[in-house]
Amino acid sequence: MSGGAAWGTGVGVAPYAELVFDADGDPAPGTGTALDGMEATDLLVFAHGWNSEPTTSTLLYDRFFAPFPGLVGPEVRLGYAGVLWPSIRFADEPIPDFDPRGLAGALAEPGLGTALDPGTRRALGQFWPGRRTELDRIAELLEDRPESEAAFVEFGALVRELAGVASVSTAGGEDVPAMFTEDVLDVCRRFTEALIEAGGAAGGAGGEPGGAELSLGGGLRALWGGAKEVLRQATYYEMKKRAGVIGERGLGPVLARLAAHRPTLRVHLIGHSFGGRVVSFCLRAVPGSARYVKSLTLLQGAFSHYAFTDRLPHDKSRGGMLHGLQRMVDGPVVACHSPYDTALKVFYPLASRMAGDSAGVLGLDERWGAVGHDGVQAVPGAPRLTLAAALRDGLPTSGCVSVDAGAVVRRGGAPTGAHSDICHEELARIVVAAGRMGR
Repeated sequence: MSGGAAWGTGVGVAPYAELVFDADGDPAPGTGTALDGMEATDLLVFAHGWNSEPTTSTLLYDRFFAPFPGLVGPEVRLGYAGVLWPSIRFADEPIPDFDPRGLAGALAEPGLGTALDPGTRRALGQFWPGRRTELDRIAELLEDRPESEAAFVEFGALVRELAGVASVSTAGGEDVPAMFTEDVLDVCRRFTEALIEAGGAAGGAGGEPGGAELSLGGGLRALWGGAKEVLRQATYYEMKKRAGVIGERGLGPVLARLAAHRPTLRVHLIGHSFGGRVVSFCLRAVPGSARYVKSLTLLQGAFSHYAFTDRLPHDKSRGGMLHGLQRMVDGPVVACHSPYDTALKVFYPLASRMAGDSAGVLGLDERWGAVGHDGVQAVPGAPRLTLAAALRDGLPTSGCVSVDAGAVVRRGGAPTGAHSDICHEELARIVVAAGRMGR
């Protein structure tokens, strides 16, 4: 990723700038000042989720921003910003609007099974630079699928090394998912079962073809599909950490400096998947008395549905990781969610359970659920709306609100389902309604 900020880079709306951050949240040259001269009353700031290439992110921004000029009132002059940050997407994760073969072609192609395709292998090398030896051995194991318990133990150790978890014995602590600490064969078996579940769910979403051709009847070789999923989840674990850092230490300070320079500018934050974590964590950098963030819209947000609660249902002594920060938004925090998102419905709870913890009486799905699956939870007074009702009647002017977007967010195949099916005018209209920018 190179450069700092650019005007009109492959995007059909204007004025548009790209804000580039590295894994530590450090902005590229020019990112801190690129927006100073933008002539706008309202700035839309969108952070992508998992994308391996900046060009894919730019395509996303071009498609999502396209309806906005025709949706806002005549007194609103929009500016647009796309956040680019180092994330990754495996090539077998469908993006319905951007696969050149079309959705049906993408789902019909048999692919490489557990093996890593060249594009994913290249993306992993960029995501974890300096780890060629470990990645080459992981790729070899996934391609050969040895029916050996020792091979799985080796695979687990390599993945823990990439994820920064040195060993099972030192992996204790609330920040380490159980998938890095428990028996590797058991973990791979659970993820293989989850792949089977995701394939069935995805195949039924919106009538699209799909389904994982997996079975647990093939001995240890059958578990390498689950092993590949463990590697995928390890990249998500890294993206989760990066997203919070980039939001709090990178994007947040950049927007705070912009607001000090442009005190009348209204900022509207939008985040997809882990990008929802980026824009949410940037609220930590908003000065206490500032009111420049006018709305926050989460599209299939990949973080806890308890993030904004003051009291966790399973631990009343503490709140969620973002508790109270919705009050830093001078407008609503809108969580769009969909039951067709199998990435968040099936895999997120499985990968989020922490070492040494159990689901307890709440159950695995409730304890470790994602906001993009079932919306904001445990925040008193937070309404839950259908997409039709939100578009017809409007949104609250403050606080958290959940919008079931399953009416449009429903396309996609295994393993992630509709997680990336977000380019819809209806969702653009939700952003406009949240920011009170409509006609």
